[in-house]
Amino acid sequence: MINRLLVANRGEIARRVFATCRAVGVQTVAVHSDADADAPFVTEADQAVRLPGRTPAETYLRIDLILEAARRSGADAVHPGYGFLAENAEFAAAVTDAGLTWVGPPAKVIVAMGDKLAAKALLAEAGVPMLPSWTDTDGITDFPVLVKASAGGGGRGMRIVRTADELTEAVASARREAAAAFGDGTVFIERYVERGRHVEVQIFGDAHGRVVALGDRECSIQRRHQKIVEEAPAVVPERVRTALHEAAVAAGRAVGYLGAGTVEFLLAPGGEFFFLEMNTRLQVEHPVTELCTGLDLVGLQLLVAEGEPLPAALPASTGHAIEVRLCAEDAAAGWRPATGTLHRFSVGDVATEFGGLAGPGLRLDSGVLAGSVVGVHYDSMLAKLVAWGRTRAEATRMLASALARAELHGVSTNRDLLVRVLRSPAFAAVEIDTGFLDRHPEVFTPLLPADQLPIAALAAALAAAAQRRASAPVLSGLPSGWRNVPAVAQTTRFVGPDGDEIEIRYRLDRGGRLADWSSTSAAHEPTERPAVALVEATADRVVLDVDGVRRAYRVHRVGEAVFVDGPDGAASLAELPRLPLPTTAVAAGSLLAPLPGVVTRVHVEVGQRVAAGDALLTLEAMKLEHPVLAPIDGVVAELPVPTGGQVQTGAVLAVVDEKDPR
Repeated sequence: MINRLLVANRGEIARRVFATCRAVGVQTVAVHSDADADAPFVTEADQAVRLPGRTPAETYLRIDLILEAARRSGADAVHPGYGFLAENAEFAAAVTDAGLTWVGPPAKVIVAMGDKLAAKALLAEAGVPMLPSWTDTDGITDFPVLVKASAGGGGRGMRIVRTADELTEAVASARREAAAAFGDGTVFIERYVERGRHVEVQIFGDAHGRVVALGDRECSIQRRHQKIVEEAPAVVPERVRTALHEAAVAAGRAVGYLGAGTVEFLLAPGGEFFFLEMNTRLQVEHPVTELCTGLDLVGLQLLVAEGEPLPAALPASTGHAIEVRLCAEDAAAGWRPATGTLHRFSVGDVATEFGGLAGPGLRLDSGVLAGSVVGVHYDSMLAKLVAWGRTRAEATRMLASALARAELHGVSTNRDLLVRVLRSPAFAAVEIDTGFLDRHPEVFTPLLPADQLPIAALAAALAAAAQRRASAPVLSGLPSGWRNVPAVAQTTRFVGPDGDEIEIRYRLDRGGRLADWSSTSAAHEPTERPAVALVEATADRVVLDVDGVRRAYRVHRVGEAVFVDGPDGAASLAELPRLPLPTTAVAAGSLLAPLPGVVTRVHVEVGQRVAAGDALLTLEAMKLEHPVLAPIDGVVAELPVPTGGQVQTGAVLAVVDEKDPR
């Protein structure tokens, strides 16, 4: 019987496991780095133990420190969450050897499935269909192929290669990323299936020899080979579903599986499928299975870890559930990770957190709260929002609407892209595969139309005026800027989300009504300036009548930053001071670090000619590599950061002088 459980992970999954523990009466222990000392999962645990380390990321990988934390806290069991040590056989063995209960499959199973090459050979003997694969580049003449890390998952160390010329560099890059992420740079190569779909089966095994399939999931919409939209059940013919479940159970039985696991398959357009890998842990997307089956998969993990058999009767899947991963990143800028403080994190109409639903509704599994600081040390995922509906269309509409209305202030996220994916005709028609985002560039367009940004900026200006009048020590009832005689319009200048300046000019009459307004912006001029009337304005809410349609805007100000949420989408603005202070100029052609990170490779030399789009260097942040490309044709004038150098946001990474026109 488990009495006190230590979770050897962080963020959202730690909170998820703690939620089940509270429900069943198990005490909880968190471990944390210095960077996570004030994180929600730490404050929610019954006990918390600090893990020392040279870097915040390193602390969670120290087996000795985690076992010592278990000893000091009196924990009698360890749950690895997912990621970090979840698929580390050495860790599983060490936990068991220490006399603790390991909530996961035995070390021997992790070993068998952790080496993807060995796993493919083992499961092929069990009759599970496989793709052709190679361990080196010799003899590969058929393209495209996929380079994959043997020791890990999550899309890290994975590269699509379409020509022979790209293969050597792709293998080298995949090895570097795999070594950094998993401590093992071994890679292999598989045939790449165009228009393939990623479908997986949730399996569970108990200590009494029973292995069952608990439904399937569609996880085809991915960025950088990492899932961002997942749903259950997969939309496949029943004959394919039956065959997938049979193959997954066969894989589990072949290795004597125990606990929660996922068998992942690649589904070809004709219905043929192939084994990809078995993840010997709970998956990030497990909530969609929970909502469709009504099962608590973490609860089942604890049950099986205590030696109990799985329930004799397991529920069938009903309805449809869709999950999106809300990440701190700029999707339109090459998925560049974003950092900062979440000044507001509010998703309305959420029925439950980390648990099941009694009927159609929304579930939120989040690792952050308002006020959380998003740093560079860990994965960019902030939260998962999940909708369950009676039909796929119902769940889709509910989820897209909740995402669009969410207030996410202070850190760039992929919210707009997720909404556009869910609302796309292709998603509705289940015209999806792992190349979905490449074929649908329209989903990278912000929700807020460009010609509506000046209206949002006007709302921000009017809210600021209302705030100033409300706090005025005298004559606070007078309209902002009002004079007895006509005067010049009031002017407020903002920097928009893309860095362009927007100037708003407006004038209020003696009744506080909007007498006139205009905007100036090179990039965001309305095609036609709409007629706007002011209905109501407070510091945090502005209601405008725009061409006869009433629209409400929620306004949230933090210092000079202004966040506007309206019916068409959200805008992040920065109000410019009337009298700006002098600043240090940056040399023309400078490329600045978009976030803190480490320069892992420098590809060019000072004096070298480059063309626009050439790779200058590689920056590693949030566990991923990010190429820094030349913005123009020119000559490399400066490379101030060497390989291995650490940089902060805004640091100059390189300077490119425009080439001589001669």
